[in-house]
Amino acid sequence: MKQFQTALDGYSLVTAQSISKHTKSAVSKFSNEQIKEGEAELALVLSLAQQAFEANAPVQDIMKALTERLQTLKNKTTPMTWAHLASLAQVHPVSSFLLQDPLTRWSFEKPRGYSGDAQLLDFIYEHPAVDVQVKAASPLGAEIYDFTRRAASAVAVRERRTLLAAHVDAVADEKENAEVLAIAAGHLREAERSNALKSSKLKRWVALDQDPISVGTVSSAFHGTCIEAVNGSVRTILGRAQKLGTFDFIYAAGLYDYLAESVAVKLTERCLQMLKPGGKFLLANFAQDIGVEGYMETFMNWPLIWRTDRDVQSIIDKVKHPIADSAVTRGENGGVIYAVLTV
Repeated sequence: MKQFQTALDGYSLVTAQSISKHTKSAVSKFSNEQIKEGEAELALVLSLAQQAFEANAPVQDIMKALTERLQTLKNKTTPMTWAHLASLAQVHPVSSFLLQDPLTRWSFEKPRGYSGDAQLLDFIYEHPAVDVQVKAASPLGAEIYDFTRRAASAVAVRERRTLLAAHVDAVADEKENAEVLAIAAGHLREAERSNALKSSKLKRWVALDQDPISVGTVSSAFHGTCIEAVNGSVRTILGRAQKLGTFDFIYAAGLYDYLAESVAVKLTERCLQMLKPGGKFLLANFAQDIGVEGYMETFMNWPLIWRTDRDVQSIIDKVKHPIADSAVTRGENGGVIYAVLTV
């Protein structure tokens, strides 16, 4: 598959390599003995999955066992040892079965050149935009997709979309001619669920993204509405390169998973500066205990900076901007951590 190359700015549209820098910084060295033990256990886990696929065992059972075993292995190894094991898993023959899943395959191959792109989320959303790819999957691929689209991470992402639309609607109800900014907006699928957008209650909804394909998709999908698709990134926001104005609500729902804490703090400060009095900023981050990190980091090649509630609170605590109120919560299945800050 030909890969679309998108220029990276060092802060967003993050690659697996940039995430590995984050994990490696936490560990200076690792044990050769642990590596050997990890390799042996990984070989067993993957061989069992391969044999099960070849024996036409129930796919849901195979995927459940594989996901759980990978997670157990990840949880008991150091970050650098796990990174080594993940690279081995990605070239194991069992991947020929797993990559028949359109969701796993898109994530692994990264046609747009980076992790977590908007079309990957469309697979998670089961959006009509990816119907062709889903219908083209093999029978086995369709069964695996039925598992991955129901994984805890996918459920959390779909709930996140619903919550974002609800937040926008709430702001529109509270403030006349409300202005909203979505950072790393992707395809802005939450807008399809917004009653405020349908009833023209918003003054403007700026969808900022660094990926030109995403910007073009939003521009086309929401032509004639108050939504403005803008090309921009974390760097342009921090560098004040764009005059976006001020907003009643700003959110970055799929970005902090890729940002080191120092950058996350700076971005949070800048977003708070862009709020009107009484405005709110929402950030979201995958929780590190979601239970499917092992599969995501191996066969989906989708490494993230997983955080705890305390990690998210640490970002807030380091912000040097007045905050009138803050709340850190989780979604229904606990897979995504949300922080809402009010100025």
